Amino acid sequence: MAHLYFKYGTMNSGKSIEIIKVAHNYEEQGKRVLLFTPAIDTRIGANLVGSRTGLTRPAIPVGADTDLFEWVRREQSGDGQRISCVLVDEAQFLNKRQVLELTWIVDELDIPVMAFGLKNDFRNELFEGSYNLLVNADKIEEIKTICWHCDRKATMVVRSVNGVPVNEGDQIMIGGNDDYKPVCRSCYRKTFQGGL
Repeated sequence: MAHLYFKYGTMNSGKSIEIIKVAHNYEEQGKRVLLFTPAIDTRIGANLVGSRTGLTRPAIPVGADTDLFEWVRREQSGDGQRISCVLVDEAQFLNKRQVLELTWIVDELDIPVMAFGLKNDFRNELFEGSYNLLVNADKIEEIKTICWHCDRKATMVVRSVNGVPVNEGDQIMIGGNDDYKPVCRSCYRKTFQGGL
């Protein structure tokens, strides 16, 4: 029986390297996977998943109007080779309809789906995709990393603009280590109280 998995973590927790590893493990056994990534994230290319370690692999870009269920259904019936797993990188950027489409892939096509992404943004608010994955996922798992400033577990992220931490602005701004740092709750609070 297939399940919808949501594997979340802060920035730098290794989500992308994990999704690349999962894809490799399936393919090494001759099993077919489909890997989706948001078209909005073009840091390393519009059709690639990439890890900070330098590993990359091709992926299918997803826009706001992409119908994930239809895409997978067509691929499943196209060449006859069964799809063993659907993987989604940066799943926080999915909209509610697309998360529901992931549930249909699981329930109607009996294909497991693993979605990887952030849970909360730099304001400590849920992304639309993350909220809907938390509501609909069969299994939820945290991918852990440590705080940039101390040894506690990071659960939040601080955004910086021109080196200055901010907690206001558009929810989505694609960036890397210069723009975002994983932090624990205590260091997040201290950042905006002048303690860091």
